[in-house]
Amino acid sequence: MGSASIGYHFGISAPCDGNFNSRSYITTLSSLPCQFEIPRKSLFSAASSTHKEFPNRARVYALPNTDEYCDEKSETPILDSIETPSQLKNLSVKELKQLAGEIRTELLSVLWKTQKSVNPSVAAIELTLALHYVFRAPVDKILWDAVEQTYAHKVLTRRWSAIPSRQKNGISVATSRLESEFDSFGVGHGCNSISAGLGLAVARDLKGKRDRVVAVIDNVTMTAGQAYEAMSNAGYLDSNMIVILNDNRHSFLHPNMEDGSKASISALSSFMSKIQSSQFFRKFRELAKAMTKRIGKGMYEWAAKVDEYARGMVGPTGSTLFEELGLYYIGPVDGHNIEDLVCVLREVASLDSMGPVLVHVITEGKRDTETSKNIVVKDRRTYSDCFVEALVMEAEKDRDIVVVHAGMEMDPSLVTFQERFPDRFFNVGMAEQHAVTFSAGLSSGGLKPFCIIPSAFLQRAYDQVVHDVDRQRKAVRFVITSAGLVGSDGPVQCGAFDIAFMSSLPNMIAMAPADEDELVNMVATAAYVTDRPVCFRFPRGAIVSKNYLVPTGLPIEIGRGRVLVQGQDVALLGYGAMVQNCQNAHTLLSKLGLNVTVADARFCKPLDIKLVRDLCENHKVLISVEEGCVGGFGSHVAQFIALDGQLDGKIKWRPIVLPDGYIEEASPSKQLVLAGLTGHHIAATALSLLGRTREALLLMS
Repeated sequence: MGSASIGYHFGISAPCDGNFNSRSYITTLSSLPCQFEIPRKSLFSAASSTHKEFPNRARVYALPNTDEYCDEKSETPILDSIETPSQLKNLSVKELKQLAGEIRTELLSVLWKTQKSVNPSVAAIELTLALHYVFRAPVDKILWDAVEQTYAHKVLTRRWSAIPSRQKNGISVATSRLESEFDSFGVGHGCNSISAGLGLAVARDLKGKRDRVVAVIDNVTMTAGQAYEAMSNAGYLDSNMIVILNDNRHSFLHPNMEDGSKASISALSSFMSKIQSSQFFRKFRELAKAMTKRIGKGMYEWAAKVDEYARGMVGPTGSTLFEELGLYYIGPVDGHNIEDLVCVLREVASLDSMGPVLVHVITEGKRDTETSKNIVVKDRRTYSDCFVEALVMEAEKDRDIVVVHAGMEMDPSLVTFQERFPDRFFNVGMAEQHAVTFSAGLSSGGLKPFCIIPSAFLQRAYDQVVHDVDRQRKAVRFVITSAGLVGSDGPVQCGAFDIAFMSSLPNMIAMAPADEDELVNMVATAAYVTDRPVCFRFPRGAIVSKNYLVPTGLPIEIGRGRVLVQGQDVALLGYGAMVQNCQNAHTLLSKLGLNVTVADARFCKPLDIKLVRDLCENHKVLISVEEGCVGGFGSHVAQFIALDGQLDGKIKWRPIVLPDGYIEEASPSKQLVLAGLTGHHIAATALSLLGRTREALLLMS
């Protein structure tokens, strides 16, 4: 777990209570270009609101109603009074600020115990309040790009109490249209909000509606190519929509970015943001463009260059990029100054036909040393720890080994390799497509790239895997992390599909370690392969042994599995981490008098056909087990035994795979139960095939 980043950055707060007119705009900086009058009616006297009840809506308490998290109830009087976001419009400035503090307290009281960074969550509180204050959700569509930004949104929409427990059939940690009318679109792996928002905007225009569309994206997911594709298309289509760039200045791509150039917040930049967003300025600019067009093309182009230059001088470095893509840039705006946020968003929302607008919001969270002491220290080493140590050992021997990492977050264990070999480590962020082709280029240049991408994120780069790597037989070594079920991250980051889509490629070697020893050997095996691509997957979580010292890896013969326990009645053929569950099933079945074989396939492709044939010929029952979807390892086994004629004989074969559906957030052990992948499920399947149905039912009970 990273340090819990908390805190509250207050920017310069300028008064924003005057009516804007051209004279005040020209003559003074003290009169601000907006009208911001928040009703002074307090929620305490407001009658209970009547709002549309939504399925699965949960009551919100000051703290989640669970003993696991609730140590002491904090006073949150305003938050307790909120039944629907529309009630925010009845709050005063002072009450909005108090509400921000109450939500911050609420989030920090829970999130620091989840072993995740709290900074993105607390940094977006004022922005969330301003969005719900200005816009009329759910009529107006607000789309979020990252799960961590949505917690304040979930608090305001009465769903917070169910998030920390993350029980089955409870509230999803991600936004979901099935869960709430306030969730306009589901959050995936990031970078989808602008594309989806543009789709909603175009659909609105074609249907003749007038609702507003707001897409929020942060500075990390903004690195993904899809975001720029969406902005380019938005500029071309010129549909009205608002893009909020939530720049929290914290990025694993640039950990020292606070020491370099960054957009600054000052009284002048705050004032200029209000000028840029004002109706007067925007209409004046459009009028000037129309007049210069009438004068002639040369004058129009000259005026456009002057406009771009002037706005580039006012805005931060890189702001003209958004203008080139066709979005009107406003900012930077202090993301912790509610008055400024509401002022700018109100002006932007009032514009009916100005095309796409990008509002650059700066949000920051500061590290708090008192809360940082609550960091949860790992008491068990993980598969990722062992992988990195093994890779460092290989890199010490081979100077051609390099690492390319892509995805939303970098596992802390990779810092060891990064510090040891800084010139041989490349973290490209949420640019999985680039990471794959970049790795193919490194391979073409004579290096040995290990391309590390979480399973769920590798899906985004499959075209590059096919055409830039596999079809060209480039020796790229894909390290697929977070494989299988991922507990509290649910279906958003579940690695269910990589076995199927990687093992279907003609030139790919696909393997998976059963334990940490096999993982170390597969790192050595991948480094040894130089004539084609190879991939191996491993899960999140702790390794099998408590006190494990990483040995020197030994390459495994390609396509060769192994028998761990020899028996004769039932054969359990596991792939990857499921070998451990097969061994658990062996223990259960042995107590019932069954002689069980446990085999570790190691390879999905090329499959060890000799091992599979022997298991079929010498056992009554063969069960293959994998933590992946239909179409993976079990399908390769089925293809072989069908063509080999094994299904024509005495063998009874059953595959155990992940169910054909998405498994929601739960503890890892609970998810295995829901998926039917525990040792008990495997043993019960074997008993059922042997006709011992009653014992199978007793085992499951």
